[in-house]
Amino acid sequence: QVQLVESGGGLVQAGGSLRLSCAASGSIFSINVMGWYRQAPGKERELVAAISSGRRTYYADSVKGRFTISRDNAKNTLYLQMNSLKPEETAMYYCAAKGPHSDYPDYWGQGTQVTVSS
Repeated sequence: QVQLVESGGGLVQAGGSLRLSCAASGSIFSINVMGWYRQAPGKERELVAAISSGRRTYYADSVKGRFTISRDNAKNTLYLQMNSLKPEETAMYYCAAKGPHSDYPDYWGQGTQVTVSS
């Protein structure tokens, strides 16, 4: 089992920045890819960014150039640096992790709320 705990959410004005963190514990060796999802009220959960154990990255088109995902394996922590935030990016942000044989996340954090005011 893997436990994921997010932090760093909050209220920010449009154009501002936030950095989310996700601390992983437990069977870390089983994780291959980690990522950030978000879900706004009334909308489906969407993948924002992901990073593999080899540090290959993926970004949703809507965040390219503004968000940066990174991981510190020594600290078992995943980060998401979010710049130039927009009001429509207000959502609950979730950390997720999956093993090498999974198509979908095996583990989820409890989420951290990001609110962007206009």
